[in-house]
Amino acid sequence: LGVIIGLFLIYYYATPSIDHIRNYQWKLPSIIYDRTGTVELYRLYDEENRIVVSHDAIPNSIRLATIASEDQNFYTHHGVDPLSILRALRANLSSGRIEQGGSTITQQLARALFLNNERTLERKVREALLAIKIDRALEKDEILDLYLNTVPYGANAYGIESAAHLFFDKKALDLTIDESALLAALPNAPTFFSPYKNNLDELKNRQEHILLRMYTLGYISRSEYNQAIATETLARILPRSDAIIAPHFVFAVLDELKEKYSEADLQTKGLRIITTLDLDLQKSAEQIVREGAEKNKTRGAENAALVALDAKNGNILAMVGSRDYFDTTIDGNVNVTMEKRQPGSAFKPFAYATAFSKGFQPETPLYDTLTNFGPDGTGKNYIPQNYDGKFHGRLTMRQALSMSLNVPAVQTLALAGVQDTIKLATAMGITTLTDPKRYGLALVLGGAEVRPLDMANAFSVFGQEGRTHDTTGITQVFDRTGSEIVLGTRAESIQAIEPEVARKINSILSDNAARTPIFGPNSPLAFPAGIKVAAKTGTTQNFRDAWTVGYTPSVAVAVWAGNNDNRPMNAGADGVLVAAPLWRAFMNVALKRFPETGF
Repeated sequence: LGVIIGLFLIYYYATPSIDHIRNYQWKLPSIIYDRTGTVELYRLYDEENRIVVSHDAIPNSIRLATIASEDQNFYTHHGVDPLSILRALRANLSSGRIEQGGSTITQQLARALFLNNERTLERKVREALLAIKIDRALEKDEILDLYLNTVPYGANAYGIESAAHLFFDKKALDLTIDESALLAALPNAPTFFSPYKNNLDELKNRQEHILLRMYTLGYISRSEYNQAIATETLARILPRSDAIIAPHFVFAVLDELKEKYSEADLQTKGLRIITTLDLDLQKSAEQIVREGAEKNKTRGAENAALVALDAKNGNILAMVGSRDYFDTTIDGNVNVTMEKRQPGSAFKPFAYATAFSKGFQPETPLYDTLTNFGPDGTGKNYIPQNYDGKFHGRLTMRQALSMSLNVPAVQTLALAGVQDTIKLATAMGITTLTDPKRYGLALVLGGAEVRPLDMANAFSVFGQEGRTHDTTGITQVFDRTGSEIVLGTRAESIQAIEPEVARKINSILSDNAARTPIFGPNSPLAFPAGIKVAAKTGTTQNFRDAWTVGYTPSVAVAVWAGNNDNRPMNAGADGVLVAAPLWRAFMNVALKRFPETGF
């Protein structure tokens, strides 16, 4: 009587409530998708990589294989199977320790959802009473669905859907009988029976044992059994890989998400994150950067990076931070599109835009002659030279910017003002000019460090008649129920520069005739008649960085080439030689997606 009363009290007071078991909140991974919301880029989880599916998405083959493997009396007992317990008790008594538990599917579910795996009599009693409670509350198919969505299959795959994807790259609904039997073998000992471990013979034997039980229990026919036994299921197991698409972009998105969520939340909340990534453009960008960087090795440049934005809203369309994310010899995991590098002459348009905002014109004359701009702060006089080592006399601001001449650019910065130029560049989206007092006239030749992402964004302002947009890699975030989450409001687009100033820069940077004296008529920046694309190259001192940044009203693209460790490239490895070919190759692809050109 005391035992009965004790069990009664434990049943009602010492076992967890199962009131919400139908809406159990599993730990779910957060999944990052491309802009279509259909292609998975990456999933973030701590231990439990789980995909929860409905009853209709689970095939009978895995149900029957699981019952044959774990609990053949599942549909007849009431949560606990006394015969199984007696068999386990006899085995444990004969061995002198607890080797078998005799647990039913329902007991295993109770343990997985509410208890732990410690082998004690107390836990077994609570497990059994919880199983009875669950059996009274749920239909058998509900219990089996919960079990198949809950249990671990090894290699961080929790639930049958995740296991089917991991091991066979298919939905659970498409599993064959032999595949179902193999997966049903795993929850019993996920680590021991793992297809990625050394116990493949034991796994194969267990699979065959399950298939034989399925046949003897009448779950499958003789022909189905023979076919399943004859199939080499293990040969179809996929190699283990931590799949990720567009890794530099993905981790940039995660950094953006971590402004609102902790890493623990991202690993367990089951968020569905729709990004801005255009997968076709991303694949093209990766190939172009990889092949371009390989060619550039002859010029001493081992790496390259590319970022492309939708100029109309700041959405990141493609982001390639290095030629190979996984190449440790070049620090490939570093995302150069978000690193600070000196831009060389690519910074010049900001100085000219500042001058135009003060009344200067593209037709304003300048004199490209030997000029001493006075002490530069190091005790020496600042006497800049042009890239070609020549001086070109009287010319206009249009010609000076188009030909990227250094002396007129320094003159223009002196006329526009260093502080005002910094203010304008910052308003346009350059985020790294945080110490204005340390920059002098060398600013216009790339004396300050900027990020390629910011350069693409700032140049897009010219194509948008002077209006800015914040960059982002995320369009929508949904919680596990499908409700949209508001991450925060993006800053309103502002008028950073006057439209007429932007139009003047657009006209100059798309004027191939004006740049021809230095770049020649057929450089990578030259487009056929009727296609208007603006662009500017840049090369830093000692050839440590090479740039090309260009845009249309629809797309803005920044390309960097060089070495992550700041080693100089070979002499002559300038922006038009090592960066512009990559930029042009990508623009040729992007212009098919965004044919609108002209300003």
